Amino acid sequence: MNQVSVERVENDILLIRLAGRWQLRGGLAPSGAFERELQALPVVRRVAFDAQNLTHWDTSVLTLLTRVSDVARQRGISVDPDGLPPGIRQLLDLAQAVPEPVGARKEQRLPSLLERTGAGALGVVSSAKDMLAFLGNMTVTFIRLFGMKARYRASDLWLLIQQCGADALPIVTLISFLVGVILAFVGAVQLKQFGAQIYVANLVGVAMMREMGAMMTAILMAGRTGAAFAAQLGTMKVTQEIDAFATAGFSPLEFLVLPRVVALILMMPLLCLYADFVGIMGGAAIGVGMLDLSWTTYMQQTAHAVRLSDTVGGVFKSAVYGVLIALAGCLRGLQSGNSSSAVGDAATSAVVTGIVAIITACGVFAVVFYILGI
Repeated sequence: MNQVSVERVENDILLIRLAGRWQLRGGLAPSGAFERELQALPVVRRVAFDAQNLTHWDTSVLTLLTRVSDVARQRGISVDPDGLPPGIRQLLDLAQAVPEPVGARKEQRLPSLLERTGAGALGVVSSAKDMLAFLGNMTVTFIRLFGMKARYRASDLWLLIQQCGADALPIVTLISFLVGVILAFVGAVQLKQFGAQIYVANLVGVAMMREMGAMMTAILMAGRTGAAFAAQLGTMKVTQEIDAFATAGFSPLEFLVLPRVVALILMMPLLCLYADFVGIMGGAAIGVGMLDLSWTTYMQQTAHAVRLSDTVGGVFKSAVYGVLIALAGCLRGLQSGNSSSAVGDAATSAVVTGIVAIITACGVFAVVFYILGI
């Protein structure tokens, strides 16, 4: 452990004794004691050192000695380093050879509210510009796709279709069934008070077909597939694979982003229809098991309540949600930094961006469908 003591010798000499183990893990010694002695009366004319009992040391002792030398120099007091080991004297001379530039140590200042607001506004504008540029480039890429000019590997597209479709069935099945059960249970508790429990089938069928099937599937895919897209592209950026694509003459948007967007556009409507069916089965489990309805009655009531426009509207929403999820994941992946932590941040940002886009689009669809009378 580092030990330091200060004493006066002949009134005008300040002797600083250093002893023990001086290492950074033991912390830095306080410099307040010798500063008080330098300011006290009678006035100190010289600072000397005694390091006979100093056993081990590193740069922590140099920090203290540099502080002592700086304070003494400011007060016109001479420093006698003869009592220090040769190694410390050499390091001290080296530290004092080049003076610290004026203004090198700037005080940390918390930005004001106005500065934080301005920085946030500039960040939003920059993010919006990047997003619009990305959407414009993707529009050009889709035009090239329709013109049969886009270059990508069909094997990658089929693999992504499998990952976005078949591999997502277990989690979609579980969540959709539970959503149907929850909707039916909540509806049954309320409708049973009026003897209208048969309308639980209407509630679950319409809710799943119009909103919940598409939205819950989209949120699941944003957390599962959108984050995966961001992590994959972010890792490729860290390993400079995306730069290699551009150097080789391949467009990263065509070769990497386009297959992911197409895969989600194709799979989201199918997953939505599957989620609708599973959710209705979850509601039927409550209707048959809790409300004593027959399977035939429940299914007939559901078929009577659900219109074709409900199903088409839900499928259309799911396709739009798939575009939003894929674009959010790929955009955040391409914007990732060049470190491992940046990849995690990109995945998190992709999930947040995707879910916000989904909820916003859901609200827009609700207003538009109401205006159109759908």
